[in-house]
Amino acid sequence: MNQYHKALLLGGVLIAIAVLAVFDIIPEQVAQYAPLAVVPFVVSGRQSCRLIRRERRA
Repeated sequence: MNQYHKALLLGGVLIAIAVLAVFDIIPEQVAQYAPLAVVPFVVSGRQSCRLIRRERRA
């Protein structure tokens, strides 16, 4: 996953959290601190999420 994918992933997660908070699906306090929990997984250099497959290079 390159830097563009990481940036798009982080932006999508932040927008999704904001939309959920606007419609009162999640509390406002959770929406304020949730992005802080997401950043280390997106910024880290290693693949910490098993849902994201590593690209195989030939």
